[in-house]
Amino acid sequence: MPEAPAPAVDGWFTTDAEPRLIGARCPACGTYAFPPEVFACPNPRCESEAELERTPLSPRGRIWSFVVNHYAAPPPALSPDPFEPYAVAAVELADERLVILGRVAEGVSFDGLKVGIEMAIVVEPIILGSLELVWKWKPVTA
Repeated sequence: MPEAPAPAVDGWFTTDAEPRLIGARCPACGTYAFPPEVFACPNPRCESEAELERTPLSPRGRIWSFVVNHYAAPPPALSPDPFEPYAVAAVELADERLVILGRVAEGVSFDGLKVGIEMAIVVEPIILGSLELVWKWKPVTA
């Protein structure tokens, strides 16, 4: 029986029809963190020792910065063969005041990427043909 696709990292995102990143939130000051594996509030002004709460993050944000990678990463990183350039976007989630890095979804034209455009989270294989799923960013179309 063939393996089923599964998240590359458990607990960092959902694979629902409308996927979400999972972050952590300080119950005392409201500061958010991603990834969710943090043990204390990341806000240096917060003195709370309360346990952070896991919480879904906004599914949309705006490109804060991006880059197109033209070189394959060395092993053990997964790279398609033959290598194809891909984009990585830093997307700002306004409500959480977080910037989250992620690859840009397959098939998105690099020419359409611009700082400030709205992006939404999608879940795709890390590379085509892989069973390991990761979150990626895709432009929101009106």
